Amino acid sequence: MITKETPRRLDPQKVVDSALTIADEEGPAAVTLRRLAQLHGVTPMALYRHFKDKDDLLAALGDRLLEDVVLPAPTDEPWDKQLHAVLTAFVNALRAHPRLADLTLLRMLVAEPGLQIGERTMELLTQGGFSVDDAAEIGRQSICSLITLVTTDPITRELGDPEQREDSLRKKRAALGGLPPRKYPLITAAADTLVCPTSTERYYGLGIELVVAGICGVLKKE
Repeated sequence: MITKETPRRLDPQKVVDSALTIADEEGPAAVTLRRLAQLHGVTPMALYRHFKDKDDLLAALGDRLLEDVVLPAPTDEPWDKQLHAVLTAFVNALRAHPRLADLTLLRMLVAEPGLQIGERTMELLTQGGFSVDDAAEIGRQSICSLITLVTTDPITRELGDPEQREDSLRKKRAALGGLPPRKYPLITAAADTLVCPTSTERYYGLGIELVVAGICGVLKKE
């Protein structure tokens, strides 16, 4: 007797997990519905029941990154200290997936986790003395700046395995170090740091500090 094989049940969250792994290793361009269908042993049509198209799948990846943001609980600290903690939590979540960080931008005011981040950020900015409209503009630009901080990380944006990455960085150091020192004394002296930060933690810490300091500087001018 011929028995009909039971269709495999597809878990959309596991599909997102697989897409996240591929995108982390190869970039978002490598993520396709056909590839994911093969990976999960289903037909592409099975994926279309959960994701309209690739853009819909990438949106789900952006939502996943925002879900990973662990917002700190409100405290009695000054508003700028609390804002620093919120922005640090945002950056920490994105650092794990630098090639996908920009996917969060379009989902910030769509996905529930993004709305919570936006509301908390604006709440702290209004506590600091900004109007609601100014808080919206400053909050948006701050988030954009931090996404760029992650996507332009000199280390993580380098492609290839560790050896290939080090070879690439070495060539960049050599190129800057080989410039005429009389014409570019500071660039040649700081070639190593310009190509690669002395510390990844300092790179991100300084980036967040600059954003918060800039916000406080705007407030003092008003």
